[in-house]
Amino acid sequence: MPAKRYTFPAITLHWLMAVLLIGLFGLGLYMSDLPLSPDKLMFYSWHKWAGVSAFLLVLLRLAWRVGHPPPPLPEAMPRWQQAASHGLHQLLYLLMVAIPLTGWLMSSAKGFQTVYFGVLPLPDLLAKDKELGELLETVHWTLNYALAALVVAHVAAALKHHLRDRDDVLSRILPVVGRNR
Repeated sequence: MPAKRYTFPAITLHWLMAVLLIGLFGLGLYMSDLPLSPDKLMFYSWHKWAGVSAFLLVLLRLAWRVGHPPPPLPEAMPRWQQAASHGLHQLLYLLMVAIPLTGWLMSSAKGFQTVYFGVLPLPDLLAKDKELGELLETVHWTLNYALAALVVAHVAAALKHHLRDRDDVLSRILPVVGRNR
């Protein structure tokens, strides 16, 4: 019999990524318009550290998911909604991988090496190229806004299932609520 809830590691990784991604998005918005200063450079470093951490966590999350598939969606859920749910999750995972990679590529092209936690220098993925760096910055921003839109859709769908459909779609990923369902 398939599990009705996500595993504890899957739940933990889900919420850790949610908090990290919201923080990264907010920090990205805040720091981008700051004038050049030591604070701005510090925020960029923190953003890169958190981005590398998010990239590592999404890889861990994907590895976990391979061996631990999610619980099945409710049988009463229309097939088109099941397909939409699977497609949305695939796009979320794709963006959670693509966004940190575009940030790393952008930093490389702009000539700013990523040094994880100020200790571990990561290799530049591209040679310095100002025009390519600007293009990658646009791609990075666009993908971030796409992720934000998909997260809003994801939350709206979860709330719709919880409040309108009254099924267990939301409760099975919550850390505590619905544990006995």
